[in-house]
Amino acid sequence: MSNVLDTLRFFRRKTGTFAQQHGETRQESRTWEDAYRARWQHDKVVRSTHGVNCTGSCSWKIYVKNGLITWETQQTDYPRTRPDLPNHEPRGCQRGASYSWYIYSANRLKYPKVRTHLLRLWREARTHLDPVQAWAQIVEHSTIPGSYKEKRGLGGFVRVEWDEVNEIIAAANVHTVRQYGPDRVVGFSPIPAMSMVSYAAGSRYLSLIGGVCLSFYDWY
Repeated sequence: MSNVLDTLRFFRRKTGTFAQQHGETRQESRTWEDAYRARWQHDKVVRSTHGVNCTGSCSWKIYVKNGLITWETQQTDYPRTRPDLPNHEPRGCQRGASYSWYIYSANRLKYPKVRTHLLRLWREARTHLDPVQAWAQIVEHSTIPGSYKEKRGLGGFVRVEWDEVNEIIAAANVHTVRQYGPDRVVGFSPIPAMSMVSYAAGSRYLSLIGGVCLSFYDWY
């Protein structure tokens, strides 16, 4: 209600001047400032890092309000490597400082997706064949591969469950190894400095089956 009254009293807000009339005192509601104050409010600060496509795994202070990330700042409590080396703080890039935009972006992929045409072919073949045979029937056919490859770049992805997409991936890997050899399976795994767990999982899998392991730098 005060905002309405302020609007009606627009020309009577001024109550005085100061600094030789360079400044003025006014009578008006300042509740609009609460939006700016609320922007930086938080309930707690937790330590975290950004593991996706990150080469440094820098440590960050994550400010949380009502269970949601509000903003981030760099951690500044790194231990010194040795006395004769300069401090490497602050450590963290602009991408890390805006990482919450990635987390809550409408474009973020949260579930596996498969192109509709390929998924339809898979489900049809899977009704009467085991996974590896179903995949072989699709990719070794004379005309079927072209029918779903020509759809690339046109969108048409649909959400699927993890069990189904993992079966497709496993079937594709097994068929490729059997038909063409394990060195035809090429994978990208994060570098160890980024995420030890992600690196170990990807590189070990490829090593055990005899596949080719690309690195973060090969991706660049």
